[in-house]
Amino acid sequence: MRKTNFTNPAQMLQMTTSYEEAKIVVFGAPFDGTTSNKAGTKFAANAMRLESVGLETYSPLLDLDLDNARICDAGDVELSYGSAELVMNELESAVTAILNDEKIPFMIGGEHLVSYPAVKAVHQTFPDVHIIHLDAHTDLREEFGGSKLSHATVLKRIFDLLGKDRIFQFGIRSGTREEFDFARIHGNTYLEPLRISTVGQILNQLAGKKVYVTIDLDVLDPSIMSGTGTPEAGGITYRELEEFFLLLRDADIQLVGADIVELSPSHDPSGVSTATACKVLREMALILDNKN
Repeated sequence: MRKTNFTNPAQMLQMTTSYEEAKIVVFGAPFDGTTSNKAGTKFAANAMRLESVGLETYSPLLDLDLDNARICDAGDVELSYGSAELVMNELESAVTAILNDEKIPFMIGGEHLVSYPAVKAVHQTFPDVHIIHLDAHTDLREEFGGSKLSHATVLKRIFDLLGKDRIFQFGIRSGTREEFDFARIHGNTYLEPLRISTVGQILNQLAGKKVYVTIDLDVLDPSIMSGTGTPEAGGITYRELEEFFLLLRDADIQLVGADIVELSPSHDPSGVSTATACKVLREMALILDNKN
């Protein structure tokens, strides 16, 4: 991989394995060029690196420890300014390089649009990949603000790439009637509104399959995760998210990539949202390492 594509101002947790020896590569995607409400998600990865010093490497939930993991924090992808199309190409190239080195990409957004080029790259390597999507929003618009590339269209762009019966959405509590109709009435995606109670059932259905997980942190209730660009009342609790982690750890699936997106650190001056995002990152990184 071309190291000059990355900057690394600080190390995330104990993710200090060398790139060459790592199996999981964590990296930041500092882009929020299509944010429609509160900007600031491009600062998420760096804020999380600084905050992560307060988090232990051991997860009592998972009984796994970063000290025993093969995870590298490669820093942030150096991205261009002013062109979403160019940024999409740069992120796709970065993820492709990680996959070509036979490693698993784990991306920190950034706004949710960054998931599209990551999934696009994963799809090139694993054409049969399925998507687990946790979010407050459907993100299934055909266009938003006159553009097809938006944080509000990202799952529709992924659908256009993967097709029907490959996307499974949980915690959704906001979207247009047309988006819900597209997902549920026409059956283009599996969509559980409001809750994530059926995720275990779906993971059982996906046994033996390759899976990419994208977690928009606004799936959590804003009383827990206020530092996000588009907070939406009625979200899940962190305890419910922990149940998801346990189900994911134990599922008979092949995890081929993941991302967490939409932390906007400046919108929670207390730092609690950033600390919560760091814990989500730790649990997901440990699950990825454990499964690979």
